[in-house]
Amino acid sequence: MTRARATAIGSISILLWGTLALLTQLSGGRIPPFQMLAMTFGIAWLLMLGKGLLFGPEPLRMLRQPPRAWFLGVVGLFGYHACYFAAMSRAPAVEVSLLAYLWPLLIVLFSALLPGHRLHPAHISGALLALLGCWWLIGGGEGGFEARYWPGYALALGCALIWSTYSVASRLVASVPTDAVGWFCGVTALLGLGCSLLWETWTWPVGMQWLGVVGLGLGPVGIAFFTWDQGTKRGDLRLLGVLAYGAPLISTLLLVVCGFAQPSWGLALSSLLIVGGALLAAIGPRMRRRPVAGRGDDMVPKY
Repeated sequence: MTRARATAIGSISILLWGTLALLTQLSGGRIPPFQMLAMTFGIAWLLMLGKGLLFGPEPLRMLRQPPRAWFLGVVGLFGYHACYFAAMSRAPAVEVSLLAYLWPLLIVLFSALLPGHRLHPAHISGALLALLGCWWLIGGGEGGFEARYWPGYALALGCALIWSTYSVASRLVASVPTDAVGWFCGVTALLGLGCSLLWETWTWPVGMQWLGVVGLGLGPVGIAFFTWDQGTKRGDLRLLGVLAYGAPLISTLLLVVCGFAQPSWGLALSSLLIVGGALLAAIGPRMRRRPVAGRGDDMVPKY
């Protein structure tokens, strides 16, 4: 698989994560977070089982993976969501989202630590530009951080560190098949179920809420993690990191189209910043300086 194709596959995850807010709205917002985690990751696990039984590889074979792959997968998937839920209960949602969404920038920076990787200034500039657009989109140019919420802020930063580390370190276990992610989802579902039984009251979805739950399990929580695995293991991590800032933009645009949010100048500004940052990261490293008149080959004597 070429790097360009793997990057394109990884980008599917960003599109699917952009549907997260809309599907959450459809789910009614009344299902406790760990129960939602258990249900949606359980659906993702069933998706892997169905695919394996119909098309292969045999699901039970995917259980035999190196311990470090299991550790990375479970900590990445469950650790991120557990920290996020805990942060949301200890600090305002806007500030938590702003801090948690540092993970795409950290992916861009951490990717330089991988063998054979280096950063182009356009990658960093594009990531910072897109981050500014994301922060404006989420915070609306407002929001203040207060010292009393520091435990929630620390957990939100933990989210960013966990997911960026998971994404970059996946390159170090590139030999692990993507189908194994289904088992990581299964363990995450069991851990979510345990947390739900300990701390939550189980609430069954009703009517159209099932559409949101199943949609989340198949899309942003299901297919998205499989395509992200392909992208992070074989694609351009730096570009994927910048493109990831498109997820909240897609999410907001879908809410506007479906009538759950209103368009605004802030949305337009955020769109320009995020799209501009993505274009800079994608095109900037490929640009070459044009020969300046009177220099270069023109200065070579011709005999």
